[in-house]
Amino acid sequence: MENFTMLQFFEWYYPADGTLWNHFRDEAGRLKAMGIESVWLPPAHKGMEGRESVGYDSYDIYDLGEFDQKGSVQTKYGSKQDLTDALAAGKAAGLRVYCDLVLNHMGGADEKETVTVRKVEPTNRNEFISEPYQIEAFTKFTFPGRQGKYSAFTWDYHCFSGVDWDAGNEESAIFSIQNEYGEGWQDVMDDENGNFDYLMLCDIDFRNPHVREELKRWGKWFFDTVKMDGFRLDAIKHMDPGFYNEWLDFMRTETGRELFTVGEYWAPYDLPAMLNYIDATGGRMSLFDAPLQAHFHHASRSGSDYDLRTIFDGTLVQSNPLLAVTLVENHDTQPLQSLEQPVEPWFRPIAYSLILLRSDGYPCLFYADLYGSHYKDTGGDGKDHKVTLRKVEELEAMLAVRKSLAYGEQRDYFDHPNCIGWTRSGIQEKEGSGCAVLISNGEAGNKFMEIGRHFAGRTFTDALGKVQEEVNVNDEGWAEFRVQAGSVSVWVLKDGNA
Repeated sequence: MENFTMLQFFEWYYPADGTLWNHFRDEAGRLKAMGIESVWLPPAHKGMEGRESVGYDSYDIYDLGEFDQKGSVQTKYGSKQDLTDALAAGKAAGLRVYCDLVLNHMGGADEKETVTVRKVEPTNRNEFISEPYQIEAFTKFTFPGRQGKYSAFTWDYHCFSGVDWDAGNEESAIFSIQNEYGEGWQDVMDDENGNFDYLMLCDIDFRNPHVREELKRWGKWFFDTVKMDGFRLDAIKHMDPGFYNEWLDFMRTETGRELFTVGEYWAPYDLPAMLNYIDATGGRMSLFDAPLQAHFHHASRSGSDYDLRTIFDGTLVQSNPLLAVTLVENHDTQPLQSLEQPVEPWFRPIAYSLILLRSDGYPCLFYADLYGSHYKDTGGDGKDHKVTLRKVEELEAMLAVRKSLAYGEQRDYFDHPNCIGWTRSGIQEKEGSGCAVLISNGEAGNKFMEIGRHFAGRTFTDALGKVQEEVNVNDEGWAEFRVQAGSVSVWVLKDGNA
């Protein structure tokens, strides 16, 4: 039995200097030793902004930094050779590597086409506000830099359900493409704005069987090229779930691998929608626990006004722990990003204790919390802002506890609005295992908690060094554990292995 931990090995503002793949290659051994078991890498393909692209504006999914397209050969993260070397190094270190897939949309088309469309009401995408008419749209992708290598498939307007730019009239709107596969949008799970099929750029139409077959061919090629262990799927709430059912079944059959998959169905305040998606996909993939991340954000902003007893209410990890990937932050929630919902620095160690040291969920760490980040960008107010994200100093100690000690029966003490805790009793297979965690979002506190009779007479210390005094377990297996104000303490055997 082992505790697994994932690391998102990038953040939105990582420098566009072509070094990320090499950085991962050099860090793989240290990450494994630290207690990381799997790594999620950013989109590897060429985006419409070339070397400046983070990867979520897909241009050519066959170009992994190999062809001179969109102003560069390399992607933001390096060359194709750098990528394959990095994955090889990760595997040699014993890491599982998950690749980010962006198959909802494409951008940066090479040619315009005359396309029949109907304009739709932005807040009710099911309402047409024009009769069919023609526009000039950038919808034809010929990939001249690649010249048909790996695939001769040409993407054109038959492959897309919508666009947002009429180049002929220089008009920005949401246009539903009228083609042989339907006059409206695809069936998706999210009904925000009536139907949330359309997100951005050229929206891929999965009703087209040629599209589905091309993406299967590409998926097998991608696997054969880099030999990843699984996937992170972008923007799945905007896609027909039937596509990924078909695609994942194909990939798992063709490769003979489990190919762990986690989807981004970002619905912080709609757990039922996430559970419906799990049902629609037959449990084929895990989902990021967006509601829990939202709780962390609000708790960090509310201080002692937040009732910690409710921190897991309405979360995926509470409802379906086997398919919940828990997280504190990611590239979308970090400051100045599209889903900006950051967790304040004082609460990040608390949040990480809640995902790393409990029995449920598959925790995912964020790059900036392990390495830090410094950047500037324009905020929603139109002004330039400088941001410094400092690494969470307690993370490595928590990872050590998770790897070696956070096992066994879990006893919860969620009995006070500002001070909660739990204990793990340990298992025989992990010598010295067992721990106690105490959290406060208010004043310093203490709590009498049972950790087990087999610890009677043993001494515990705070692995994070926040509380200096030692704690002794009584003959019945109970002890009074302590925590400082607005903090977390992780209690382990004084002579333990962490």
